[in-house]
Amino acid sequence: MTASKSEVFALLSQFNPWWMNGHFAHTPSWKRDIFGQILRWLEQSNGGRALLLTGARQVGKTTLFLQAIEHLLSTGTPPANIIYVTLDHPLLKIVGLDALLSLWREFVPQCEGVEYLFLDEIQESDQWQTWLKLQVDFQKQRRVAATGSAVPLIAEGQESGVGRWQTLRLATLSFREYTRIRQIALPPIPDLPGWEELSEWTPATFARTGEAARPLVAHFHEYLLRGGFPRSAIEDDIPLAQQLLREDILDRALRRDLTAWFGVRRVQALEQLFLYLCLHGGGIFSFPEVCGRLEINRPTVASFLDILEAAHLIYRLLPSGGGKQVLRVRPKIYLTDPAIAPSVLLQGKSLLENPDNLARAVETAVIQHLFARHHSGASSALAYWHGKQNREVDIICRQEDAWVPWEIKYRSPQHTGTGEIKGLIEFCQKHTVKQAFLVTRDITDFSAAPLHGTQSLLLKIPAPLACYWS
Repeated sequence: MTASKSEVFALLSQFNPWWMNGHFAHTPSWKRDIFGQILRWLEQSNGGRALLLTGARQVGKTTLFLQAIEHLLSTGTPPANIIYVTLDHPLLKIVGLDALLSLWREFVPQCEGVEYLFLDEIQESDQWQTWLKLQVDFQKQRRVAATGSAVPLIAEGQESGVGRWQTLRLATLSFREYTRIRQIALPPIPDLPGWEELSEWTPATFARTGEAARPLVAHFHEYLLRGGFPRSAIEDDIPLAQQLLREDILDRALRRDLTAWFGVRRVQALEQLFLYLCLHGGGIFSFPEVCGRLEINRPTVASFLDILEAAHLIYRLLPSGGGKQVLRVRPKIYLTDPAIAPSVLLQGKSLLENPDNLARAVETAVIQHLFARHHSGASSALAYWHGKQNREVDIICRQEDAWVPWEIKYRSPQHTGTGEIKGLIEFCQKHTVKQAFLVTRDITDFSAAPLHGTQSLLLKIPAPLACYWS
């Protein structure tokens, strides 16, 4: 051990102040929507599986764990039975999990009841999946929760983890969460229990809801500029918020974390690819074009895409059904937060003045919200559709045994007419589709009507409301 036991325990105590005083400084009272799922895991009476919380750096995973610890303390769990370890601290990483837990019990005797282990950035620990498997199988008095900023912690441990842990994916803040974390005062906006209920609304209800939601528009545009990473979201100064996000993405994630986690040596080439995605995200990804422009071979580009997806920086959509077989290796790539591109490219508020860039940011926001709502870890849960004459549907979501199509047209109302949504019409003609969704720009462009030439109902939803309700 590079430090004495007393020195290591002193460091551990700083992260676990409840051992000394029974409590710690209050965490933010506001909680992410996913916190309810964490509470259900805590309250499982039969022990069972461990919990893996995955998400990008600075997305709020640690805060969620501290809020879970605060909940346990407030409901009577003995402070001595809770430990929090951040494994990206160099000393704690070197000491190792087993030695840290032995040290915990040497200095803090266990009380009666369940032990709770909260482990931040578990991918920093060697052979973490084997260690976690043994904990779940043989330490029945322990409940283990871990975070990770890299998806490989799912893939690498998938076989041994079946039935032993559940995984929660934490996206960046939704638009509704953004309004809450910024404590934005909004007029009453009707809740939406389910998308299906929109088909039962009257034209008057659509009109009233659209008018009530009008104040959302300005805040939605600021959401596109600040993004859904909590640290930048709460920053009042938008240029500073974008600077913070740019530093987190380029300096910490690309140049430091991915080098450490995946052994990336061609960091400049990875950065070039990421900048390309910031400029061209959302379109069908052409390997020959990218390889030619960036002078990077195809295996390297493919490897970089895997790494960026693993680090929660991109979403990758594959085509579903129809189309030529070659399209199955041509994904559509989206960034995981709408503010990443304007921040990395130093666009500032000029984003709002460029129709193409603004439309791309809105499409990214809608995709992010649909991923957070529907994505369960299986790539088949979300896809895009490519039909004849290069007609497309931006995203289709698997709901039970049906696909639900979404098309995003964040432009003037004339861009949402029948002639502009031929891909959506063709998809609905070829498949049994009850409802199709068209995301629009004008807050009053909100309605439900039969989709021309199909048996489907077309629901037009303004983007601010679509993201607020998702």
